Amino acid sequence: MSPGSGGGLGGLVAALLADDGTAPWTGAVPRRLEGVLAAMPRPARAGVRGAARAIDAYATARTGRRLGRLTPAERESVLASLAARPALLPLLDAVKVPVMLAAGTERMLYEEPGGALGAPPPADPPLDCVPSTAWPDRSRADAVVIGSGAGGAIAARALARAGMSVVVLEEGRRHTTAEFGRRAPLDRFTELYRDGGATVALGNPPVVLPVGRAVGGTTVVNCGTCYRTPDHVLERWRESFGVGLADAGSFGERLDEVERTLRVATQSLDVLGRNGRTALLGAERLGWQAGPLRRNAPGCRGSCQCVAGCPTGAKQSVQLSVLPDACAAGARIVTAARVRRVLTDPDRPGGPRACGVTVRRPDGSDFEILSPLVVVAAGALESPPLLRRSGLGAHPRLGRNLAVHPACSVAGRFPEPVTAWQGVLQSVGVEELHGDGILIEATAGPPGMGSHVLPGVGRELRTELEDAGSLATLGAMVADRPSGRVLGARRSLLRYDLDPRDGRRLLRAVDAMGRLLFAAGAEEVLTGIPAAPRARSAAELAGLLSGVSARQMHLSAFHPTGTVAIGADPQTAPADPYGRLRGVRGVLIADGSALPGCPEVNPQLTIMATALAIAEAAVGADRTAVTG
Repeated sequence: MSPGSGGGLGGLVAALLADDGTAPWTGAVPRRLEGVLAAMPRPARAGVRGAARAIDAYATARTGRRLGRLTPAERESVLASLAARPALLPLLDAVKVPVMLAAGTERMLYEEPGGALGAPPPADPPLDCVPSTAWPDRSRADAVVIGSGAGGAIAARALARAGMSVVVLEEGRRHTTAEFGRRAPLDRFTELYRDGGATVALGNPPVVLPVGRAVGGTTVVNCGTCYRTPDHVLERWRESFGVGLADAGSFGERLDEVERTLRVATQSLDVLGRNGRTALLGAERLGWQAGPLRRNAPGCRGSCQCVAGCPTGAKQSVQLSVLPDACAAGARIVTAARVRRVLTDPDRPGGPRACGVTVRRPDGSDFEILSPLVVVAAGALESPPLLRRSGLGAHPRLGRNLAVHPACSVAGRFPEPVTAWQGVLQSVGVEELHGDGILIEATAGPPGMGSHVLPGVGRELRTELEDAGSLATLGAMVADRPSGRVLGARRSLLRYDLDPRDGRRLLRAVDAMGRLLFAAGAEEVLTGIPAAPRARSAAELAGLLSGVSARQMHLSAFHPTGTVAIGADPQTAPADPYGRLRGVRGVLIADGSALPGCPEVNPQLTIMATALAIAEAAVGADRTAVTG
């Protein structure tokens, strides 16, 4: 493919990658990039294309010709000039990450065609999935569960096992383990995530906040890390928010049940990979507390593809563990089903009550399911808009209190190969700073998708990409002060303003990760911060970080929670301590949005235990009403 092809992106790709025609994989990158952009939401796609046009215009103004018509040396000169102007760096930043994803994937496919996953995976457990196009226009159920992720799945199982007829509604589709093994990680990634993984919370800086959309929700694409809710978090929820469900004894029993269901265990050392072992070595030399993480992946083969769907079936996402039990108890799952609104009857004695849902199919037609119980488990970013569309968004705190784990990553260059993508994707937890709200985890990217921390443009970037096998990568997330908001009704609009304290924690995390990598033997640390991209000693790194702020970092965030929080105070909590939405009967909140504050750890177990407690309380209340 010539530099001028690829939908107008070919010249830019050729310039960023210093494509001189000698590498066979670079020519396919523009087409791959077009696929990445097609999966993004329209504003993000327009932003990338607009930045590409602006860079092309800069080249024209500087040379009289567009990038695609320049020689490799001329393209290199244009990008070097652009990179030397701090005010223009955001243009490069807007296009660099998707280009690196596309380039890494094409290079991986060229060098490792077909991959090597060993024996074929076992067949997935059966699910009673029905596409929305085959679902009747009017039906009834005892309970409707909106969302099939961590909270929705466990709630559906509890209700079905209690004898209720349950319908689970999922906007995405079912993906099988066999499908994951047939496609490149990046191709799966853009389909498994809402907005192709490019959901962004506006703020300074903007924060990328990827969430899953599939049967199984974000559990399909998380790292499989399973932390129990810290005791001090549960105590804060009890004491500050009046959440009785957070009683240490009963909540601990529900965590036990969730762990048994997901088959959680400490990850064995034999498949950690060199990335994880490097983190353990650095922590040992520093005297820091660290160890292999507890994960829901018995028999993990170390394919390093968790965030794009496990291709071996080892990771026990809820579509492999919880939903099969729910279906065995009679639950049914309707896919490609976007809930337009929760239906309510305003004239019932005792006040408004839920009476069902209206759901839209992909072809634009609607169907209704009538039900006296609606469980909202669409996730912390989607549940508030759904409630607003339903006329149930009057509480002043609904959509507020958005807590996330702001995150950053650092890479260390070693004299010997690390090949971070061979082994467990998220393998080791470094707990040394956890008491200060900083959790470090050895986290690699899937094959072809670990290039986002690489600095430079042109020949410098190309060299970094080709030497990626010598990099070990760490990630850190911080427990935030909830400072985000979910706006909108037709679709989510996100705002997140990083608290200054959390910005300081992120910079401290970069310093700590750098120290750990240097202790393990790294020759150089890549910070991922354009203004201070690399350091060759811990002292140099500390000096660089003293001159930057968190606003200059490329931030992502994970684990959104808290936007329909439960609590005893009706002024501050949209839902009561048992997950019942205030102002209407028959609506339960059973997803991450119910958590009253940041859980401070990867939250899957916390969300599932909370949803289980809420569903069990509803079952108990229903039985009391019947017998009473």
